[in-house]
Amino acid sequence: MCPLVFLAGFIDAIAGGGGLISLPAYLISGIPIHMAIGTNKLSSGLGTGLTTYRFARKGYISYKIAFFAVITAFFGASLGAKLSLIIEELFLMKLMLVILPLTAWYVVRGISFETDAPAYPFKKTVRRACLVAFVAAVYDGFYGPGAGTFMILLLVLIGHMNIREANGVAKAINLATNVAALTVFFLHGKVLLPLGLTAGAFSILGNYIGSKVFIQGEAKWIKPVIITVLTIFFIRVVIQLMG
Repeated sequence: MCPLVFLAGFIDAIAGGGGLISLPAYLISGIPIHMAIGTNKLSSGLGTGLTTYRFARKGYISYKIAFFAVITAFFGASLGAKLSLIIEELFLMKLMLVILPLTAWYVVRGISFETDAPAYPFKKTVRRACLVAFVAAVYDGFYGPGAGTFMILLLVLIGHMNIREANGVAKAINLATNVAALTVFFLHGKVLLPLGLTAGAFSILGNYIGSKVFIQGEAKWIKPVIITVLTIFFIRVVIQLMG
């Protein structure tokens, strides 16, 4: 399982969506769904923390925007985690069968992640970033996989951010959602602490290498990774719904 968590961290640092790999790794090992989600929050949160730190040092995070978005995301993730403990995931997986193809179409049709769209005024950017943060955080707390990818896409599309700023803010939001959701799962005894910490070391390593690739690379890395992540997610959802 740990090599898969390493791969998840690598992908997550570049384009989000690492949970598409790490969460199934926990489930395949036979861990119950809620315990798997909680433990995954621990390991992925450790890796996300490293990437957020590195992106912050590189100036990819707009602190004023991230501050308000993180506060919004914290409440959204707490709500999502509480819903996860009382609601079955079947309805959400069915919704993904619609959302994922639409998202993939949006990416394939020619979106440039080095967007030339004019930046919004600060207050408008904050409002849109907070909206993205809350919606993505509820989903991230409830289930998780693909949340980072959706955040990056929405921050570029709705917030008119460039790819580096979008990824930086998304990482800050994702870190907040991990902490909020992890707290809820931990308080309900749904975290395997030794396993989460061990896998977290591999997540940190994967995030370190992935963030290095992102910092040194170009936007051409992003689109193929996002399409791959969305395709894997769609196939996995179909397989789950088929039993």
